Amino acid sequence: MLEVEDIDVYYGQLPAIRDVSLSVPSGGILAVIGSNGAGKSTLLKAIAGQQPVKSGRIVFQGKDVTHLPAYQRARLGISMVPEGRRLFRSLTVEENLLTARATKRSGPWTLEAVYERFPLVAERRTRRAGDLSGGEQQATAIARALVSNPELLLLDEVSLGLAPKIIGEIYESIPIIREQGTSILLVEQDVQQATKASRDVHCLLQGRTSLAGTDLDLADITRAYFGG
Repeated sequence: MLEVEDIDVYYGQLPAIRDVSLSVPSGGILAVIGSNGAGKSTLLKAIAGQQPVKSGRIVFQGKDVTHLPAYQRARLGISMVPEGRRLFRSLTVEENLLTARATKRSGPWTLEAVYERFPLVAERRTRRAGDLSGGEQQATAIARALVSNPELLLLDEVSLGLAPKIIGEIYESIPIIREQGTSILLVEQDVQQATKASRDVHCLLQGRTSLAGTDLDLADITRAYFGG
């Protein structure tokens, strides 16, 4: 589904990602973990086409998309839920969802299907996004991404700043999203949530891979996370 091959990403003269490679299988899920500033969000932005790659390449479903703009990647089936939600605050919940139809992709995630999966979003459909709580906004952001019927869903820190109950409800939806055939690349600071969601873990430390594998030992993850 996705192959990231030895990419470097810079902000001006400052390196943010150095020589990072990873892969996400079709219908699979990979959790990328690391502390604040490790380069996790930059990695997702590079995959989504929001941040240019200085070297290396990104291959999606066999197609080199390294230099494609973000809107073309969205039409190919890459959708991102960014950190901070980034909703159109003056639009209603339903209007925010309808913006995702610009990709013109068909699939199982119709408005009705999204409302069934996220009753909270359905209940708030006529409210302005700017008037929602953090948890309601996060659920809306995920629903909006799904309406584009992605092949690959990029989730950036979906638990950040939310109450445990809301975090649990959001993570309960991840297996259901996968059952519909969507691959997931999940970025998290919370190691416990990440390892519950995925057996495959990729740890970043200061922009580089510090550990990657399946069913990793928690002690090894802790050392890789903090640089021990």
